[in-house]
Amino acid sequence: MSDVARRAGVSTMTVSRALRDGASIASDTRERIMKAVNDLGYVLDQSAGSLSSKRTGFVAALVPSLNNSNFADTARGLTDVLQGAGLQLLLGYTDYSIEKEEELIESMLRRRPEAIVVTGGKHTVRGRKLLENAGIPVIETWDLPPKPVRHVVGFSNAEAAEALVKYLYQRGYRKIGFIGGTSNRDTRGADRRLGYERAMAALGLKDTRIISFGTPPISMRQGGEALARLVEQWPDVEAAICVSDLSAFGALSECQRRKWPVPKRIAIAGFGDFEISSCSHPTITTVGVNCYEIGKRSGELLLRAIEGERASKPIGAETIITPYAVIPRDSA
Repeated sequence: MSDVARRAGVSTMTVSRALRDGASIASDTRERIMKAVNDLGYVLDQSAGSLSSKRTGFVAALVPSLNNSNFADTARGLTDVLQGAGLQLLLGYTDYSIEKEEELIESMLRRRPEAIVVTGGKHTVRGRKLLENAGIPVIETWDLPPKPVRHVVGFSNAEAAEALVKYLYQRGYRKIGFIGGTSNRDTRGADRRLGYERAMAALGLKDTRIISFGTPPISMRQGGEALARLVEQWPDVEAAICVSDLSAFGALSECQRRKWPVPKRIAIAGFGDFEISSCSHPTITTVGVNCYEIGKRSGELLLRAIEGERASKPIGAETIITPYAVIPRDSA
């Protein structure tokens, strides 16, 4: 700021006033200052002001994957709402690890975000305590945790998977398998497996066929290898539910390599309604969850919560349940 002041021939206090919205200052003086700012590439350091005003201008969001289009759509929904209120989104990448999530929560909170959004409702003990004591609005997304930290925007992954099993049952399939990861790092994937098991039991289908293969997130290649193992272990399997559309596409590709007609030899179903599921041949039956809407509704809730905090009138805890639906396509 001193460099700008010297270049513009004014005091640092005048520069400070010129860079504040609504400050009264002569137009020619402002023009000189802004020219100096542009010439020098100066960016106002707002950290000191944010300490007193508690307005840092950004919201933190933690997502498990950066190359997953579903989480990218959720981040886009958040951004579209927040940018209209002058807030920016700072993303953190957890790689499906609640331990890494804990580290990121602490790191983000040191930067004083005005709110924080996390993916899922399962955290380490310390991670949850950090969220509970953050003193800012917290939203858990993509899940319906039984004991929310504060606000929730999401759906039951288990119930969505149950709906998919029941759809396949109505289509006449009885020997239904499930393909998921080898660990519970993907807690939403674990919930989908739970939903599969619950639905099978409720329908009187006692013979579950579960293949755990690959570390979440399961890739297309791993989905293909898992499908081959499923058929090898249970040759009578009629349908395979995959934990995501990516693994479902891999399973479909494996069927095509082995010349197994889909769905005549085996039906394939995915989860998430990725673009690839509607472009493949055959197209893939899946569960649509409206990822963008999760982000949009989270952003709208955050704005209400942030305004409540600023006015010393915090809003009560809210749970917004977002819709999901089985999307019938050619693969099942």
